[in-house]
Amino acid sequence: MSPPVNAGPNVVEKILQYENFINEVLKRDLQKVLEKRDSVYEKISQYLQLRSIIQSLQESGSQKLKADVDLGCNFYVQTEVEDSSRIFVAVGYGFFVEMTHEEALQFIEKKTSQLTLFTEQLTKDSAKIKANIQMVLEVSSFCIMMRSSARTDSFLHSW
Repeated sequence: MSPPVNAGPNVVEKILQYENFINEVLKRDLQKVLEKRDSVYEKISQYLQLRSIIQSLQESGSQKLKADVDLGCNFYVQTEVEDSSRIFVAVGYGFFVEMTHEEALQFIEKKTSQLTLFTEQLTKDSAKIKANIQMVLEVSSFCIMMRSSARTDSFLHSW
């Protein structure tokens, strides 16, 4: 059975649509998910760094703290905090809450576990998108194979 006369252009058109779908939709979605996951990893890193600083403060037993503070554009000034028993912790959406060291450590533990679950979901989402890209590539490859097979069949039937 020979393919319809207009099968060739339709296959090429479909392949171009698949390639466009991969480039315009799937790869863009994958990039967004990976960027979001990277930003969440950065937040986790910041919370873990804060946890390390709090633990260092607790181990030293000193209430005084000396630090370099970035005022912006990598312009640092030295500061001295007289009482570091309470700190302000970023809790999200631009809000900061004053906490004791213990409260902050408990918050950090909960927040990092929550963010870790979110990164796991984003990783699953990226795997699904990658699988969709692979599936579309397979369909495109199948279309190319069918088109070349149709040409071969057409050639063989003409003999």
